Amino acid sequence: MKHLSALNKYFWKYRVRFLVGILFVVASNYFGVLAPEITGYVVNAVQQHLPGAKATATAAGSYNSVVRYFIGWVEKMDFGKLVVLCSLTILVLALLRGLFMFMMRQTLIVMSRHIEYDMKNAVYAHYQQLDAGFFKTHRTGDLMNRIAEDVSRVRMYTGPAIMYFVNLASLIIMCLVNMFRKDISLSLLVLSPLPLLAITIYFVNTAIHRKSEKVQASLSDLTTNAQESYSGIRVIKSFVQEKAMLGFFKQNSEEYRKNAVGLAKVEAIYFPSMTLMVGLSTLLTIFIGGNMALADPQKIGLIVEFVIYINMLSFPVTAIGSVASMIQRAAASQKRLNEFLDTRPTVVNAATAVKNNNVSGDIVFKNVSFTYEHTGIKALNHFDLTIKRGEKVLILGKTGSGKSTVAQLLLRFFDPQQGTITIGHTDIRNIDLASLRNKISYVPQDIFLFSDTVANNIAFGLDKQPGRDDIQQAATNAAIHGEILTLENGYDTMVGERGVTLSGGQKQRISIARALIKDPEVMIFDDCLSAVDAKTENQIINNLYHTLGNKTAILITHRIFTVFSFDQVIIIDEGGILEKGTHEELLALNGYYAELYQLQTSQEVEE
Repeated sequence: MKHLSALNKYFWKYRVRFLVGILFVVASNYFGVLAPEITGYVVNAVQQHLPGAKATATAAGSYNSVVRYFIGWVEKMDFGKLVVLCSLTILVLALLRGLFMFMMRQTLIVMSRHIEYDMKNAVYAHYQQLDAGFFKTHRTGDLMNRIAEDVSRVRMYTGPAIMYFVNLASLIIMCLVNMFRKDISLSLLVLSPLPLLAITIYFVNTAIHRKSEKVQASLSDLTTNAQESYSGIRVIKSFVQEKAMLGFFKQNSEEYRKNAVGLAKVEAIYFPSMTLMVGLSTLLTIFIGGNMALADPQKIGLIVEFVIYINMLSFPVTAIGSVASMIQRAAASQKRLNEFLDTRPTVVNAATAVKNNNVSGDIVFKNVSFTYEHTGIKALNHFDLTIKRGEKVLILGKTGSGKSTVAQLLLRFFDPQQGTITIGHTDIRNIDLASLRNKISYVPQDIFLFSDTVANNIAFGLDKQPGRDDIQQAATNAAIHGEILTLENGYDTMVGERGVTLSGGQKQRISIARALIKDPEVMIFDDCLSAVDAKTENQIINNLYHTLGNKTAILITHRIFTVFSFDQVIIIDEGGILEKGTHEELLALNGYYAELYQLQTSQEVEE
């Protein structure tokens, strides 16, 4: 239950709805428990009018104050009017109870929907704040399951569970007060099975909680399996692995089924046992009450009243199991949510972070070392690099040499374990994250397009929707404008999930257009031309030469671009700089760069 304390802030936020809803629940039950007393009074009145019955005084002191006032008003009426008026009063009480039940749902259930809305927004906003390292170690399916299924289970606690708990608590208290006011010994006898109910609840709740956690965990595995299969369907089909993937899904599905069935079995024992206890109470009431009525016919009204109370208690008592199950499931789900909500991002704004910084000036990596925490791979090792403002730099290296890490550290996806990175003599850790990233355009290796129009994908990084001319100009500079016009709806064409309807080269160039339209001070291209042909590549490079102007640009790749005059060419190997200089200087060294250049040139001649 301690995990659910995280929800107290929401109850406080919606305290008016919460308190008013509780009042409606209490009012509904108050009008509900008046009916059995009036029914008992009518039965006694009828009993007194039977032939041979002895007239006895009404024990008015044992009734509720409202019922006593009602009895004082109707007892002087003739018998026919009394019965009719009592019947109409019971009907009115039922209508009032129904009205307040409707109002309690309009307050408490609606409150739970507001809380669900707030929680989903809070979880999503927290996901957005977490650093790149978090998403490297957590599966998308699990993230989705927590924000969807777990939040829904928590909503069942904030709405139905709270409502049913207050309902059953108030109804049980009111019924017990009335029952003990009428006959203490009879009340103790007919309620004797209820301690067994409490013991059952205590032992079964632990099993429900444990099994609920297993159900939620297996559901996350199942969701992840399905999500990965849908995203990677082309790979699955190309390797003819449909059967194997179905086997994995069946395995996860079977695990979920076993856990869900196990929980259902526990609940299947739980709920009938509740009904059994209530049934025993009803039987005891009829048996003991019947004997009392034989001895004293004036007790018939009391017995009828007790039977109604026991029947009224049947739903709240059996609902204890349902409420307990909802609370246990919600606690298990909230525990899973808290695991992520309590996770703090490792990359955060410093207390003295500067907002609206120009993010201009020389970029300096000084003695930077970085190791990926979860893999132990050392990407950069005492790395030093200075890029002057406005320079165009080409970074080359083998796969895994640390090229992409340079870009990710500059964007503060991660912070280095050692050394500093400065822009304009300001440590990037002292620059507001949003300001830093707003002034840098990044085209990653793994191109991601959203399920939206081509135009909206290009304009994604802008706060305001740009004009169509600006979008088309960016697309032209990325050498994709002509191909966009050939699409069915041009710039208004939906590209599908992750841009699945486009080729790899088209996706890369739309991503480049997205970076260009942002008009940043620093641009980083991380191996973003691997899927385009040589002619288109040269066209893009030539366009960039004119578009970049005085902007600082870093081009990360494994190829040499001879059509672009770079101020620096950096060769990275095993996290350090192997060679550095201009194109001509590196050729003169006759080292790695010269060897790569000769190999690439010979391949182009052969083609």
